[in-house]
Amino acid sequence: MALEKYGDYVFKLFVYVFLVAVLLVTFLPFWNILVLSLNSAGDTVRGGIYFWPRDITFNSYQQILNDTEILNGIWVTIKRTVIGTPLSVLVITMLAYPLSRRQLLGRKSFNLYFIFTMYFGGGLIPYYMVLKTLNMIDTFSVFILPGLMNVFYMIIVRTFMEQLPIEVEESAKVDGANDLTIFFRIILPLTTPVLATIGLFQAIGHWNAWFDSYAFTYSNDLKTLQAVLVKILNQFQTENMVSSAQMLADSAKRNAVSSNTIRMAATMVATLPIVIVYPFLQKYFVKGMTLGAVKS
Repeated sequence: MALEKYGDYVFKLFVYVFLVAVLLVTFLPFWNILVLSLNSAGDTVRGGIYFWPRDITFNSYQQILNDTEILNGIWVTIKRTVIGTPLSVLVITMLAYPLSRRQLLGRKSFNLYFIFTMYFGGGLIPYYMVLKTLNMIDTFSVFILPGLMNVFYMIIVRTFMEQLPIEVEESAKVDGANDLTIFFRIILPLTTPVLATIGLFQAIGHWNAWFDSYAFTYSNDLKTLQAVLVKILNQFQTENMVSSAQMLADSAKRNAVSSNTIRMAATMVATLPIVIVYPFLQKYFVKGMTLGAVKS
């Protein structure tokens, strides 16, 4: 008995040590970026900065937030996230609802059709040609319409809906409710945890997206924050490239910042908003993933 108890303590100790190690590995790089972004350029060159800035300054953030290209990127990213996330959640849910009903004719065939699209695609060039044919190239709609449906998230929502008591729907039909009334007034409120989960996933996807802005838009007014960040990182790391970002770095030296501190500050500006939002949705996230992934 004592040996069993000792084994439990050893196992718990191992789990705690492992979790602390994972925390350090994931958190310390993020913290170091924050520390470097808050340190002055001249002091950063000396090195040895790991856990706390020696010479605290907000000049890098001031330089970043005074740049019109970055401000426009923030606006485009916020707009696509605010518009794209609820629209995508609504479309995914409206498809998941009928596919979760066992009385739907051809239900298995429809499910197989959508699952097929998860494993096979036409490739980038055909995808680009489709977007061009639909006149979505270099328009804001290219950020919203192609990503409205995500089959993986639809399967999570469908599985969640399959576990809802069928008696609730039958009772509503007896009271005269039609399918739309049942969907909007009964099904949606009951699926709040899983909707919050896929909503968080979609919001993170929109916020971090940069390739669609890079490949399918040409106007600077349509460049997302992440696309601008990629441009800044690439331009500051290329010594022989004369660009607007390099000009920004040259002018920034007068404000006690450098290309390195600007990169760190830009990374924090792009990362912090979505990190701040997550704790408010954490309880829904955990519950939604647990219930949506278990098949009864």
